[in-house]
Amino acid sequence: MDTPKGVTLWLALWKATREMDRVAQNDITSLGLCLTDFGVLEVLLNRGPLPVNVIADKVMLTSGSMTTAVHRLAGKGLVRRTGHPRDGRVKVVALTDEGRSLIQPAYTAHARTIEGVFAPLTDEERSTLLQLLLKLRHSARDRSSPTIEEQT
Repeated sequence: MDTPKGVTLWLALWKATREMDRVAQNDITSLGLCLTDFGVLEVLLNRGPLPVNVIADKVMLTSGSMTTAVHRLAGKGLVRRTGHPRDGRVKVVALTDEGRSLIQPAYTAHARTIEGVFAPLTDEERSTLLQLLLKLRHSARDRSSPTIEEQT
């Protein structure tokens, strides 16, 4: 078999990602959450209270979208915002008891669904896949940085 061309690999990865996104989106909406809210609540569940900008980086949201999400979640009583103990300009977001009661079972159910997607892979294949995806991510990140010509 010939070595697949980069564009063939990209297309296969893109299609697999779209299918996985569809599974995740359907699963999360069936739990009564939108993807953004689930992402924010999941980060707080697994990482604890964090500054708004740190959460935004982890869930890949712009600051404006993050502000909207936190405002929406706070309005539902799922998170609370407090001032940072050392920097009054920074807001820290934490789960409320109600938020934890919602996201904990939702996260467990979602993790089970995603585990099912990866069930056909052996432990060795999973490890290899993770290594390869990280390698591709770093390669793509390096190529997406603006060149000197593009900066001027």
